[in-house]
Amino acid sequence: MKYYSEILDFRDKAIVVDTDSSLIYIGKLVGATRHFFVLAEADVHDRRDSSSVSEKYLLDCKRLGVRSNRKTVHIRLDRIVSFSLLEDVIDY
Repeated sequence: MKYYSEILDFRDKAIVVDTDSSLIYIGKLVGATRHFFVLAEADVHDRRDSSSVSEKYLLDCKRLGVRSNRKTVHIRLDRIVSFSLLEDVIDY
C-alpha cells in the first residue's frame, strides 16, 4: 500500500478526519490498518448536535485544545472523505 507510509507521516500529530456522515473526528493519529485509522485522545463530534459551524468548532479546538471524549477510536477508511493536520486549519 503506497499511501500507507504517507499516512504514517502524520503519526502522533493531531488530525481532523472528515467523513461522509455528520461525524468529524479530531485526535492524535496513532496507527492505520488496511481498514481503519486509529486515533487516541479523540473528540468524536456530530455536526448535527452543535449550533456552531464546523469551522468555528475546529478553530476552537486548534486554539483551546482537543476536548477528547474517547481514549481510542477506530475510523473505517471507506467512510473518510479527507483528513488534515489540526494545525493546518486556517484562521479566518
